[in-house]
Amino acid sequence: MVFFCACLGMLLFGASLITLGSVATGLREKFLLDAIAAGTLFSILPIGILAGSILFGPFSDRYGYKIILVLSCVLIAGGFQGIAYSPSLGLLKFCIFLFGFGGGAINGATNAVVSDISVKNKGANLSLLGVFFAVGALGMPFVLGAMERQFPFSRIVSFIGYIPLVVAVLCLFTRFPSPKQMQGIPLSKGVGLLREGILIMIGFFLFCISSFEAIINNWTTTYLTQQLSITTSSALYALSLYVVGMAAMRLLLGSVFRQVSARPILGFSALFLLAGCLLLHVANNYSIAVAGLVSIGVGLAAGFPVMLGIVGNLYSEVSGTAFSIVLTIALIGNMLINFTMGIVAEKYGVERLTTMALVLFTGMVLLGIPILQKTKIKHV
Repeated sequence: MVFFCACLGMLLFGASLITLGSVATGLREKFLLDAIAAGTLFSILPIGILAGSILFGPFSDRYGYKIILVLSCVLIAGGFQGIAYSPSLGLLKFCIFLFGFGGGAINGATNAVVSDISVKNKGANLSLLGVFFAVGALGMPFVLGAMERQFPFSRIVSFIGYIPLVVAVLCLFTRFPSPKQMQGIPLSKGVGLLREGILIMIGFFLFCISSFEAIINNWTTTYLTQQLSITTSSALYALSLYVVGMAAMRLLLGSVFRQVSARPILGFSALFLLAGCLLLHVANNYSIAVAGLVSIGVGLAAGFPVMLGIVGNLYSEVSGTAFSIVLTIALIGNMLINFTMGIVAEKYGVERLTTMALVLFTGMVLLGIPILQKTKIKHV
């Protein structure tokens, strides 16, 4: 039941992360927003996610997972209703922040609790958890697209917004693991984690992966439409197949490849990732670009589950706080590199997307090798 609740929570995070972009046109029309004002709304969401990611860990270690999961579901539900019916732009911005905060907290807490309840094969179970993120991320635009002709976006979003309340009730009646630090985590111990070299290296490995995901999610559509002169709908379909590739690989990692050790998994992931980058770089037609994106999705699938599995093994007594640290570093990378990509695209053109991807790939390799050597953990 704990794993089931975690999967539902991750599904909510996937849906919440994609919702704002999916209804952006409707919000711009409702509040008469220009491009700059709309961009401001998009910038609020990652700030909320970052805040939730920072705070969930110490809170979970001190009070357990039930409270943070229930509160996160309530905040996400409030965010859905706020996006649907906010009468003013100020209230909408506040609801988007709460939406992001709840999403960031539920993302961290679900990963941490699955790590805690997995005596072995943490990475495999975290891979299965990651599948539900993809289901939520793909499902939200599908539902909006299927129902937009029958109902306004506000009614659809509002209806979906009641689902987190159902998940909150389910979490309320589920028995979660007891808090690991009943007296709270001493400040010195929390600060001490920041001096753990291996933990910081894992954080920066995830910095690279999160940044990679960000530029693919946010710049692929523009890249494909400009480089290959295809329609936006075709570009979005290609991006969806990238997510499908990631989800399918995570499903395999959590089932067929459960007993395969971390080193070959990350090795093959690196090959898929490099091949995908090169295919996207040389693509002169739609099929090659799609093959490159699917390969990139497969290559990125293992990074978060494997590395979070290692963190869960190494820091089991303070796993929530340790997860907070590495996920915060990853999110900072997501925001920073996505902003940097915007500057690069403005000055040198969006065709530099693959160059940025290869730079991040190099960073992952340079960090991944010493991480595996230092941890010497075979199965995660």
